[in-house]
Amino acid sequence: MEIIRSRQNELIKRFIALGSDAKARREAGEFLCAGDKLLREAVSSGGEITCVLSTEPVSDLPFRLVTPELLGAVSPLQHSGGPVFTVRMRPLPPAGSVRRAIVLENVQDPGNVGTVLRTADAFGIDLVILCGACADPYNPKTVRASMGAIFRQPVVRTELSGLPEALGGLPMYGAALRTDAADIRELPDTPLAVAVGNEGKGLTEGLLELCEGTVVIPMRPWAESLNAGVAAAVAMWEMVRSWQS
Repeated sequence: MEIIRSRQNELIKRFIALGSDAKARREAGEFLCAGDKLLREAVSSGGEITCVLSTEPVSDLPFRLVTPELLGAVSPLQHSGGPVFTVRMRPLPPAGSVRRAIVLENVQDPGNVGTVLRTADAFGIDLVILCGACADPYNPKTVRASMGAIFRQPVVRTELSGLPEALGGLPMYGAALRTDAADIRELPDTPLAVAVGNEGKGLTEGLLELCEGTVVIPMRPWAESLNAGVAAAVAMWEMVRSWQS
């Protein structure tokens, strides 16, 4: 098999675009991953792997051979000699099948978004909804932070105007520091969504207007607000806890 050696190769250009451009990822419906561990996760999770770039043959997967230098130039990881590969984005769950969803609004840190995807996958949350200026779930940094959950966890991006449609009729509760907010442990044990905003500004008034009510995580009075990923994890646990009891 011919070894690709040039960055001007069309496949290499495509890989570079998928690694750096969110618009290119959306248009292609694919995203870029790197490393042996993520490749094993993608295979075991049934991810649709569309192409693997490697310095050596890869069994049972569509692959192309490249030089080590070119692989390093394409990889989003530093000092990685492992494969770089593309995966088809996971389809959304059927309409009406979502019973539990977590909504993130303007959470811009890829590590936080990836952590939420990982936690949602662990707790069996049906859908993660990213609203507004959230980090791209298919950014290589987010993908790494998800620890393979991106291959299993349904996720959708939307602007505030499209949030009601994304919720599909689920009532939504906003995590907000308000005097009238209910203890999050009092969430109803029915299908619902919980929204979490970024650490600096919280949820916007526009999103709060779409909520059935607000909830608060009880903490000691001197404690700062929780990291968005931690707050979302607490909210997701409370969503599933009552269903498991």
